[in-house]
Amino acid sequence: MSAAYATFGLAPATRVGGVLADGGYQVHRDFVDFVVDGRPLLFQLSDLDAVSPLASDVPPAIFTEQVRALLLDAEPPLPDGRFVIYGCPECEDLGCGAVTAVIERDGEDYVWRDFAWQTDEHADLERNGYHGIGPFRFRGADYRAALTALDEGPPGRRVLLIGARVAVLARLAAALRTIGIGADITQDARAVLAEELRGYGAVAFGRAVGDAERAAVLRAFAQAGVEVVAVDGLAPIVPLLVAQIEAALDRSPLARRRLTGLAAADDAVEVEVSAPCRVRITAYRLDRLHRTHAREVFDGVLEPGRHRVALEPRAVKGEAYVVARTASDVLTAPVPGGKRS
Repeated sequence: MSAAYATFGLAPATRVGGVLADGGYQVHRDFVDFVVDGRPLLFQLSDLDAVSPLASDVPPAIFTEQVRALLLDAEPPLPDGRFVIYGCPECEDLGCGAVTAVIERDGEDYVWRDFAWQTDEHADLERNGYHGIGPFRFRGADYRAALTALDEGPPGRRVLLIGARVAVLARLAAALRTIGIGADITQDARAVLAEELRGYGAVAFGRAVGDAERAAVLRAFAQAGVEVVAVDGLAPIVPLLVAQIEAALDRSPLARRRLTGLAAADDAVEVEVSAPCRVRITAYRLDRLHRTHAREVFDGVLEPGRHRVALEPRAVKGEAYVVARTASDVLTAPVPGGKRS
């Protein structure tokens, strides 16, 4: 086993939710990710849609128990001293698959080794081991300090919705709640108590909200001492608005994101990624009768760098937008040239 030390840290992370083009939902999860040698460990595990056990939506007692387990103050949940490092974001069933590893003490140090993809009680290292990952040796003091600093899980996400089209806001709020983001609707944020405003991470404005009203809402948040993210809704298309809000709620540094850039022209999309990952790009448009049309224009694994994806003219005719998503990130962009109604 290598005697070299790796650095250990923790950082807020997100598994983005969303309303998908086929009408399905993907659940939003906030969690704390493990940062090894300055890079999220999840990024080193290929294109994996998973979350750590340190998630914001588990009860405090369970969150504390997960921290105790990682400190080896509790029994490992799996045979052979193995712990779940990343699991299914939709459920806790090991049958969906999980990344596991042996965690052990070596003197004052903590060692993570024998990483594997596991779908039942026993890991098959020969067949499903991550042979290029680890072992990692962490200095005990730094490891314990990072984990014991977690008094509770990362904060949940809530958004305040303001606009004139009540039906659209209601559908948007329902979609956000379905994927795990709290959402409330109001016509005047100035009437909301300051302590309630402090519970929001973003405020989303419909296109009919004027500049004066928008400024008044943001003043109310500022007076309540809230650094809120303002989202100006691109169009009354619920999946698009959900993606916009997801992107606004992501406060992670650019260096810790897979999806780092998105731009659209009338004939192509340019997308930039920092690590190999699956990227799905969907085009949304409104026709002359304000009906929504969605078309998946790309779904595949991209290598790090900038990529150009062609757009069919029919997919972006008129007022159109594109949404790009990975398991952990989502970005939106308007397609220039369309008439905004």
